[in-house]
Parts: sequence; C-alpha cells; structure tokens
Amino acid sequence: MPIAKDNGSMERDYWHSAARSASRIESAEQVGRIAAERALRRLNPRRIPTQKAPVVFEPRTARSFLGDLFDAVSGSAIYRHASFLAGMLGERIASEALTVIDDATIPGLFGSTPFDDEGVAARRTIVIERGLLKSYLLNTYSARKLGLKTTGNASRGITGNAGVGPGNFFIEAGEMAADKIISGVRQGLYVTELIGASANTVTGDYSAGAAGLWIENGELAYPVSEITIAGNLKQMLMNVEQVGADLEFRASIAAPTLLIREMTISGQ
Repeated sequence: MPIAKDNGSMERDYWHSAARSASRIESAEQVGRIAAERALRRLNPRRIPTQKAPVVFEPRTARSFLGDLFDAVSGSAIYRHASFLAGMLGERIASEALTVIDDATIPGLFGSTPFDDEGVAARRTIVIERGLLKSYLLNTYSARKLGLKTTGNASRGITGNAGVGPGNFFIEAGEMAADKIISGVRQGLYVTELIGASANTVTGDYSAGAAGLWIENGELAYPVSEITIAGNLKQMLMNVEQVGADLEFRASIAAPTLLIREMTISGQ
C-alpha cells in the first residue's frame, strides 16, 4: 500500500496477489509496480458535479457489488422474505449480458471443496443465466423451508448451525476487453475504490462512497474523489450493458469489469 505525494496532494492505493499455489503468486516486483501505478494515478483528484452517468466497476469493485448480490440470493434471506429476489425464480431480474455461477468443483480456487459443511457433495449451480434467475443458494435448512433441494452451500463456523456461503461465486466472463468497454463510454465514472458500500437486500437500495477516474470520450481523463454513487440493485442488474473478459479469482467471490448504464453520482 504505497503513498504518493505531489504538490500537497497525498493519495494511496494497493495491490496484492493471492493463490492456492505458490507458482501462481505474482512477483513482489509486479505487485509493487502495480500498487505504485495505482497510487500515482490518483494524485490531484477533482470533484465532479452531481449527475447521472454510466459507471464502470473495475474487477476489484465489481466483486463488492457481486457480494451484495450473493446476500440477495442466499436461501436464509429468501425464506425470511428479506430479499428483493424472493419469489422471483424463473423471472428476468438482470440484463442478458449477465450470467452468475456458483461452482465449488473448479480445482485449485479459494472456494473449491469436495463437499459443503453439511457433507453434501459440491456442485456447479447456475444462479442467473443470461438475466434469468435460475436458482437460489441453499443449505439443507433453507432448502427445506422453501420446499427446494440444497445446492450444497452450507457454511459453518467453529460453533453454531450452518449458514449459507459461496463456493466459487462469480460472474461469467464476457468477450470484451476492459479497455474496449471504457473506450465505448463517452462520459462516465471508472470506479477503483468503494468506501462504506451499503446495500439493502430487502428494497435493493444501494449507495457507496467512491473514488476512481473520470472517463471523457472513451479515455481515462483524470482522478476523482469525495463522491457517492447510488442506485437500486434491481435497476443496476437490468442496466448491466457490458461484462469484461478479465475475470480473475483473487477470492471465492470474483467478477470481471462491469458497465452499468446509469447510476446517480453525487459530487459538488
């Protein structure tokens, strides 16, 4: 986590590498170089006017958004009617660009396991297929409450009953490179950091402090900070226009670059 300074401006950013095998860890030099580049590009940020504009989430911040979606498809939230997706199986809840999968059977990833914490065999579950809600994620208790079958997503701590947890929960990669997605945005926000992100799984309301880079005519023009992005998960899912090809697993929840057609950006 380097700190960059220039003419009184001080910014920091970070980078890291994580893998289940040593051979897949990035070199210290590469991690340091990327962290430094990310910190330097944030120097001398500007404030922007409040507006509605396209928002591009880089993979690191798209992962946070996907974590909120996991909470909404968790069986424990569904049977308690604490999710805006309750009763929505088989219905369109997102754009056709979006496919979301939970798969604990992929070898060597962070959420890979032969069975869940109730001994149920691990499996691949398509949660959203081209925008259609195909499945919730369930342990045996939530499945029984909903009259469904477990998806092998029981997750247990040291004590207490099993809850619902992810295997490898990810957005299926698209075909477009991240720079091509950015080049297609005339004016918008490229989000590189979320601060205090909050999502209400009952109503879908979403807001987060953010920092990143402003896009002008398809190029990353200058850094921005002290802004808030807001929307509703229902509309954000329907407004997913592009999914990047840059899916990378640095945790059990992973996402590529995402372009959301429009969100409210609160600035000056």
